[in-house]
Amino acid sequence: MSQNNHSSPTTTTIPAYYMSPMSGDDEIDLLELWNALLIRKFLILFVFTLGVAVSIGIALWLPNVYTSTATLVPSEEQKGSGLSALANQFGGLASLAGVNIGGGATNDKASVAIEIANSRQFRVRFVHEHHLEVALMASNGVNKKTGELKIDSKIYDVQQQRWVRHVSEGRAAVPTDWELFKVINKLITITQDKKSGFVTVSVDFYSPQLAKQWTDWFIADLNQYMKNRDQVEAKRNIAYLKQQLEKTSVADMQTVFYQLIEEQTKTLMLSEVNPEYVFKTLDPAVVAEEKTKPKRALIVILGGILGGMFGVIIALIKYAANRRNKSVAA
Repeated sequence: MSQNNHSSPTTTTIPAYYMSPMSGDDEIDLLELWNALLIRKFLILFVFTLGVAVSIGIALWLPNVYTSTATLVPSEEQKGSGLSALANQFGGLASLAGVNIGGGATNDKASVAIEIANSRQFRVRFVHEHHLEVALMASNGVNKKTGELKIDSKIYDVQQQRWVRHVSEGRAAVPTDWELFKVINKLITITQDKKSGFVTVSVDFYSPQLAKQWTDWFIADLNQYMKNRDQVEAKRNIAYLKQQLEKTSVADMQTVFYQLIEEQTKTLMLSEVNPEYVFKTLDPAVVAEEKTKPKRALIVILGGILGGMFGVIIALIKYAANRRNKSVAA
């Protein structure tokens, strides 16, 4: 009798721990977790209460910050200024006589002013001109009774009028321009709405009166800076054009130079008589009556949420540790 050459299929026994992703001891029972949290509810409540208490302390410790805002509108919409604007009209004729009066890309004067207002040079100059160093670097709040700034005696000695702050070796106690710029950059913002063209200047500070005053100063200084800048440019252009006028005997070119000098003289006159040279104030800054920061209720809510989360995490860690100890003991 012949034997069957076909072998019967073998049956492989798979260990139980391969059949299930977790063994019985490692399975997570949501009901068990819930019971574990209920058992440790007082621990969770304690951590939650601690988080709320800490957040309340932080919220009360943080000083009020007030915001003063002014809305501006560019006083002129023309692009470019000085010779760069006039070159579009007279550059061709002037080039016939070998005279280069500039040209190239021109920029909206308001946009240039905004970039200057955001520059380190302008902001540091603003701080120094108005003596804001102590207010920026050493103040930590306002005395509610007197309205005066609270000065940290560990940073600045008011009686001796000198800086006493502790700094790393090799650095001076007097704040550097870079430090002043970083602080003032957080307090003063200037932005422009691309659609309407309106410009907004905002100042955040502990004192609402100083915030309003700084806003006015900042706008006035920016207008004055741009005015001085254009006056210097116009005077330089007039001097240059007069030199070129003396060098040419062509009547047409002399006419061109006279017109250019006339336009530059107009620019110079307008800059002298107009105090709001680049920006006109639509909505002036006022002394704020309500604080903008800190959001104390939000701080307390976040503190409670974080406290509750940490409480749950600690309870779960304790539950996992106890479960592991029991499995090891078994």
